[in-house]
Amino acid sequence: MKRRKFLTLLGGAAAAWPLAARAQQAAMPLVGFLRSTSANASIDLVAALRRGLAEAGYTEGQNIAIDYRWAENRNERLAALAADLVRRQCALIVAGGDAAAHAAKTATATIPIVFATGDDPVKVGLVARLNRPGGNITGISFFNSADLESKQLELLREVVPKAGVIGVLVNPTMAGAESQERDARVAARALGLQILTLNAGNEHDFDAAFTAFAQQGAGALLIAGNALFTGQRDRLVALAARYALPTIYGLREFVLAGGMMSYGGSLTVAYRQVGVYAARILKGEKSADLPVVLPTKFELVINLQTAKGLGIEIPPMLLARADEVIE
Repeated sequence: MKRRKFLTLLGGAAAAWPLAARAQQAAMPLVGFLRSTSANASIDLVAALRRGLAEAGYTEGQNIAIDYRWAENRNERLAALAADLVRRQCALIVAGGDAAAHAAKTATATIPIVFATGDDPVKVGLVARLNRPGGNITGISFFNSADLESKQLELLREVVPKAGVIGVLVNPTMAGAESQERDARVAARALGLQILTLNAGNEHDFDAAFTAFAQQGAGALLIAGNALFTGQRDRLVALAARYALPTIYGLREFVLAGGMMSYGGSLTVAYRQVGVYAARILKGEKSADLPVVLPTKFELVINLQTAKGLGIEIPPMLLARADEVIE
């Protein structure tokens, strides 16, 4: 009788184990991830986010779940995707890029949001202040300031000193597009350069923009920073090669894809920091109290093979200043 009673009790406990496991799984924090690009274009960024979470003890599938939403370069989908994450009652939303951050901010005023943006978050209205952002949103910015665009144009002038016109490609659908264009114009005037600014609001505009750059005599090109261009970096690099345009970008990822040169903050460092911030919020800190993190270092990366293919010899002094040279 005692043995039967023990087995009955054991059977009851065993039956309860799956319920307990399900309850533990249900209690696992759910993080929403929203980005305007595709999953394939963001593999390195997701890996960096996971590294940041892991530093604080969070491992996806073990003690944290991440629900991914990709707009596939169609920003008009972001509002619905953000609303879906809100309905899922995520503990936190990670927003990759300015457009995704605005969509998440519009969708919820209560769920904490951590963004990664290449814009000035105050200028584009994501936060009121950098030191104490307030509300439910904070994040990491690797924004392209006027000084950074001036430096990028200066580097292009060093590499292609005879370029009479420098093209600038801007995405007009992003909140910071006007300030990007204005900053580039001011920087060009200070450097005595002539620039030609053209818009590309989606990938279907790329071919026409590059054709126009070639027809109007652009001798070099600056690709302004935004999530659309980053997600389409392979296509943009291929177009720059087809039209033989020496091009500078804001992110190392473009140079790894075959671009000639980049100068700017690190995208993977930014997403690792997003993971660190997300973990701090999950552990009880308030997003309103976490200051927006700004880049402390800008890296110069040069692809020598691409430069040689364009018939360009990179000045030795510039090579000596580079943080990374890809041969």
